[in-house]
Amino acid sequence: MSFVDAPGHETLMATVLTGAALIDGAILVIAANEPCPQPQTREHLTALEVVGVKNVIIVQNKLDLVDESRAKESYEEIRRFVKGTALEDAPIIPVSAQQGVGVDKVIEAIQRFIPTPEREVGKPLRMLVARSFDVNRPGTGLDELKGGVLGGAIIQGEVKLREEIEIRPGAYIKEKYEPLFTTVVGLQKAGKDLEVAGPGGLLGVMTELDPALTKADAMVGNVVGLPGKLPPVTDALRLDVKLLERVVGTKEFGKVEPIKLNETLMINVGTARSVGKVSYLKRDEVELKLKIPVCVEVGQRVAISRQVLGRWRLIGVGILKS
Repeated sequence: MSFVDAPGHETLMATVLTGAALIDGAILVIAANEPCPQPQTREHLTALEVVGVKNVIIVQNKLDLVDESRAKESYEEIRRFVKGTALEDAPIIPVSAQQGVGVDKVIEAIQRFIPTPEREVGKPLRMLVARSFDVNRPGTGLDELKGGVLGGAIIQGEVKLREEIEIRPGAYIKEKYEPLFTTVVGLQKAGKDLEVAGPGGLLGVMTELDPALTKADAMVGNVVGLPGKLPPVTDALRLDVKLLERVVGTKEFGKVEPIKLNETLMINVGTARSVGKVSYLKRDEVELKLKIPVCVEVGQRVAISRQVLGRWRLIGVGILKS
């Protein structure tokens, strides 16, 4: 089992959406000593619904900072907040993380309410890259250099040691993105070296890539697969769009205005993030011309954000059309 910590601050919502693409379930942490919902809590709930995460536990934390009356009031606030959403029936676990009280109940709830899904091992390999880095120390000699490392999660299929893989969209070379091909020289999950890795948990893939390509998370948003088996790369997305009623993540909760032609929007799909201009618009159908291409397939869910008061705010979800 692996955990991805999504930052709570509203300005980092794109990171939350990117991390949510990898998860099978979520723990929504709400502080009892603050009114519920806070702007970022409302946006996290919407993000979970947008990316389709339904197995959720709610942790009512910081009970050591409030009295019994406030603890009960906080509980009722949370219940009202999730009523009518996908989290309406989610368990609420009272916890004082600082004192270690209730943590055992959270673990029990994870086992009960976030079941391990059936993994699609027989399908072609798909791994979403959520991290990439260079493990070499400054001054390492050429003969001792190790290849770049990709971190993320396999969503279907398997990858094997010494297997050739393809990475799309790849790297920006000579004014365009080129797919990369490399060999797997190491697999590590939960601190253990593996010969074969499948879906479930976060995975580190050691490769023969030039570490300059993978340093500082430069490969985040890429998709890994077997050569010739990955979806196409495109810089134009045609989406069936459903807008939210209100902008979330702001105290004003302004109404979401319709998307406009030539408007610039941010999209999150898988672990990829890009910015695009609306080039076509008809009712609930939108086409975006992207600055950074993405590797996607028909039917994938796309989170859509626009700039509101100088920050990217979640406004809707789209389903990728052919």
